[in-house]
Amino acid sequence: MDNTDFHDPYEFPISWDVFHLNTVKLAEKLMAKGPFKGIVAITRGGLIPASIIARELNIRVIESVGMKSYTDGRQRGSLRILKEMNRDLVGDGEGWLVVDDLVDSGVTAKAVKELIPKAHMATVYAKPEGQQQTDTFVVPVRQDVWLIFPWDARVVRVDPLIMLQDNLEKVERSTHKEGEV
Repeated sequence: MDNTDFHDPYEFPISWDVFHLNTVKLAEKLMAKGPFKGIVAITRGGLIPASIIARELNIRVIESVGMKSYTDGRQRGSLRILKEMNRDLVGDGEGWLVVDDLVDSGVTAKAVKELIPKAHMATVYAKPEGQQQTDTFVVPVRQDVWLIFPWDARVVRVDPLIMLQDNLEKVERSTHKEGEV
């Protein structure tokens, strides 16, 4: 019997195709809000959607700010700025677009908004606790869902169940000598 408890937080994998499609939908929404002078990508998750959006909106200037709020895996720690953006270029953010993959608690987005308060914050995915910190997003996500982005996953071949069963039986037969129980 399956012991899955659907009340616990769960993981939801996102394929490259779905991520790209959702990011293009975000770019479509952003077209009416531009033009933008450039993009500030929040690293690391914002780098890939920033690249897609830059292509779709023909933006050639991309800056980044490095933030870290997770210590190891899924544990949130204190927010740290690992890489400052070029403040001479970005200024107070007026006319700039900030891009991230996801707004979760909103801590990172809030910190970036404090640095560049006039920038437009956009994320592909948004959880309820962080939605107020983003100006534009396309996919709402439940707070208890952990998104597995395509760059955090590997695609591996898996044998059909019947082949796994056959292989297990062969192993069991080869480990038992004749006459042993």
